[in-house]
Amino acid sequence: MDDLRVILIGPADARARLRTRLPDSIIVVGEAASVAASQAMHRDLAVDALLTARAATTALEDDEVVQDPLTPRELQVLALMAEGLPNKGIATRLAISDQTVKVHVASIGGKLNALNRTDAVRRGLRRGLIAL
Repeated sequence: MDDLRVILIGPADARARLRTRLPDSIIVVGEAASVAASQAMHRDLAVDALLTARAATTALEDDEVVQDPLTPRELQVLALMAEGLPNKGIATRLAISDQTVKVHVASIGGKLNALNRTDAVRRGLRRGLIAL
């Protein structure tokens, strides 16, 4: 499986906590306090996703606890969904089949308890799994 290159965004302590929970397949190539501060890095580095780290005081709602974390590929698919790409566009970008994308989209929806693609993106944003 390919590594996912990310920029972590958020308060330093929250980024440190998030960094300890990331799987080995996610490589942190940069860190920034805000999305605006990450823009220059994002342009200069080959980045697959932006991950936002929440401050410790931010409590998740009960329905937001993810029991089964998204895989690196699912994070890639979710990020491309957030860009508004249809399944065929995601398949082309990731060099996988439409059917594989459909499986990933369904898995993401189930893991995030999302009602549809838009809800999955919204939940992914709220959980800091992706950033726009």
